[in-house]
Amino acid sequence: MKCASNSLAARLPSRPAPWLAAFAIWFGVLWWLSSGHRDMPLGEEIRYIDKIYHFGYYFGGGVLLGSGLIRPAGKVRKPLLMTVVAIALVGAIDEFHQSFVPGRSGNDPADWTADVSGGICGAWLACRFLRPKV
Repeated sequence: MKCASNSLAARLPSRPAPWLAAFAIWFGVLWWLSSGHRDMPLGEEIRYIDKIYHFGYYFGGGVLLGSGLIRPAGKVRKPLLMTVVAIALVGAIDEFHQSFVPGRSGNDPADWTADVSGGICGAWLACRFLRPKV
């Protein structure tokens, strides 16, 4: 009996181009979201909900970039490390960018930690379960 992740990996693109294109779109949406002013009330405030948003969004980025960098039956360590470093840099750039947007606060170490944590988990998932088999 095949594992569900193996059948899922078989149906996903094995070439890097679609994954890297999706990551580029992910980055563009991130930049657009970071450029906006957030003053809309979201109802009852849940403490640290923004950290969950950061984690989730960067989890997705880690999956996309990790999937674009891994190779079938290749070693996982280098693509995983490259993905984590790239996600950490994107998170740092995003936090720095937000410090120049009116109405936004940037350079928040807790946000960056949530970004990197989400990216690590997403990259690990991609490298562990979505790696195409030969």
